[in-house]
Amino acid sequence: MSTHAYVVRVAEDPADREACFTVRKEVFVGEQGVPEDIEYDAYDAVAVHVLAVREDGVPLGTGRLLYGAAAAGKTGGDVTVGSLGRLAVTQAARGLGVGAALVRAIEDAAHARGLVAVDLHAQTHALGFYERLGYVAYGPEFPDAGIPHRAMRRVL
Repeated sequence: MSTHAYVVRVAEDPADREACFTVRKEVFVGEQGVPEDIEYDAYDAVAVHVLAVREDGVPLGTGRLLYGAAAAGKTGGDVTVGSLGRLAVTQAARGLGVGAALVRAIEDAAHARGLVAVDLHAQTHALGFYERLGYVAYGPEFPDAGIPHRAMRRVL
């Protein structure tokens, strides 16, 4: 997916993956105070990672899709539902549509794998963002890394 200032792509090579992790460290560890030892997990090895990169190569945002057995614990065991997670946009890139472009790229990856819906755990301050993209909240609020979250789903 292209826009005027950046491109969103699946992170295929080690440099792209490292750029994804750099954005996550900046946003989740640096800004939000998530402990680094819980930010990265075994799912990173099996996830589909997407990356938004400015035309000059500067990483702007990232997100990941879990599917199949890796997603089952986050989707109530339903292997036809993917799990969107670790969506992060650098402070400098907020308001440029990067987050929405990343979500759509993750949904495209889910659709390409035959999934029928995508779940996510949204920080409560971001509920409106995901609602505008067609996600519907369900279940009670819960803490994750000390931050309030709600589960949400969008049928593809």
